[in-house]
Order: sequence, then structure tokens, then C-alpha cells
Amino acid sequence: MKVYLDGKFVDSAEAKVSVFDHGLLYGDGVFEGIRLYGGNIFRLDEHLERLEYSAKAIMLDLPLTRAELAEATCETCRQNGLTDAYIRLVVTRGVGDLGLAPWLCPKPTLFIIASKISLYPKEYYENGLAIVTVPTRRINPAALPPTIKSLNYMNNILGKIEAKQFGALEAIMLNDQGYVAECTADNVFIVHKGELITPAASQGALKGVTRSTIMDLAKELNIPIREADMTRYDIWVADECFLTGSGAEVIPAVKLDGRVIGTGKPGPVTQRVLAAFRKRVLVDGTRI
Repeated sequence: MKVYLDGKFVDSAEAKVSVFDHGLLYGDGVFEGIRLYGGNIFRLDEHLERLEYSAKAIMLDLPLTRAELAEATCETCRQNGLTDAYIRLVVTRGVGDLGLAPWLCPKPTLFIIASKISLYPKEYYENGLAIVTVPTRRINPAALPPTIKSLNYMNNILGKIEAKQFGALEAIMLNDQGYVAECTADNVFIVHKGELITPAASQGALKGVTRSTIMDLAKELNIPIREADMTRYDIWVADECFLTGSGAEVIPAVKLDGRVIGTGKPGPVTQRVLAAFRKRVLVDGTRI
């Protein structure tokens, strides 16, 4: 495997960063998880725009322009002969001393990995997930805006650990007010009386690229959709539920906290959205 690292393509065994890199020391950096489908990088420009916004929010100067980042991302896929893959684009604060001060890191570190990913076994896409609500709360947006896709994922990791302890592959995380924010790695949607509902970013949800795609598709499919405050109860009594993310794509959830959601099987709205999404990913993006 070839990895793009600071302007060069190197073998994965040689793709190394310094132990003094602030991305490693403090989680100081930003990233994007991007998908390649049939030689088409899905919504690459939207991902790069979000990367720019995240970097601006933490006052990190990106080492390449958007066009240069796009070409580096495409070339990483070409170098590895990939047509379907998961791409991880990472920009760290770079090498500095052992203090927190980001201004003592003169040059950011940039690397791009393109490889395979399989977050959930195939049968869960067909039959749905049983998920749980975990005790760890999502960080308050006033403390760390969820719109910044930063390298510091400890909050989500704690939630993922708890999910595993409860025997689940994914979990709902509430905010400090008790409203649903998102899952540990995915956004969440419910279907209630024919309407799609998802938590707002103000409740702690990441503005996911897949999430925004689903919102666009819902309008095209004439499915009413809105953002709203959501509790566990709303998911318990929903007709359908599904999760979205660049890695997960669109996956049904059929049980939460031991309560069956709807019929306990992926519902018709979920299936319509999933079918439309699978068509969209092949045409909406950048050809490599």
C-alpha cells in the first residue's frame, strides 16, 4: 500500500510521523473519512470544504489548496489501484515541543490513506442493528463544537467501549440535556408517521456528508424531513430508524435498549432511502 505523506508516496511500512507531532501528543488536527465508489470519490468537494472549515476553526493552516488536496486524494487511490475504498485524509498541527502551544509547530503534517473498510457485517445491512444508549454523554457544543471534525475522538471511543460492554456494535450518545446527539460514529435518523427526523448539529451532531446527502435525497423522494430535538423515547416508538456515515453508509437499526423499533425489520422508507443512496454515490463526486 502507498500512503501520501507530506508530498510523497511511501510504502505503508515507511509512513511514519514524529512522536513529537501534536496530532499524536494532543489530538491536535483535523480529518475526513471519504468514500470511493466505482472510481468516483463521493462528494469530495464537500469533504474538503468541511476540512477547510474544521482547520479554520482551530486556526490550522492547511499546507495545500483545495484543488491540490483533491488531486493528492485522487492520486492516492490511483497509486493503490483502487476503485472502491475508504479514504482517510489527516492534517495534524505538526511537530512541536512537549507544550500545548500550537504556534510552536511550524509545519502541519498531511497524510492520506486509501484502503478497504468494513464497519459492519453484511447481514446487519439486511436485518438491522440492535443498538443501545450509553452512559457517556456527548461533549457540549459550547465546549467543543461537533462541527469540528478533530482528531480527538476520546469521547466517541468511550461510547464505543461501553457499546461493546453491552454487546452492541453501535450506540446512541445523549447530550448533557438528555437529548439524542448522534451515535459513536454515525448520525441517526428516525421515521415517524412518514416523516424523517434527525437531531440538529446544535444538539451535538456532526454535520455528516452522508447525513446531508440523505436530507437531499429525502426532498427528491418527496419524504418530509426536519431537524428536531429527539429523546430515546422518540426512537423507541419510531416506525423506523437508520444510521448514516461515510464508513457505515446507511444501515438500519431495529432495536434500541431492548425495545423493538417498528416491526423489528428494515422499513420501507429506509429501503427507499438506501436504494437512492446507492445510486447517488456512483454519480455524485469526482472521478479519479
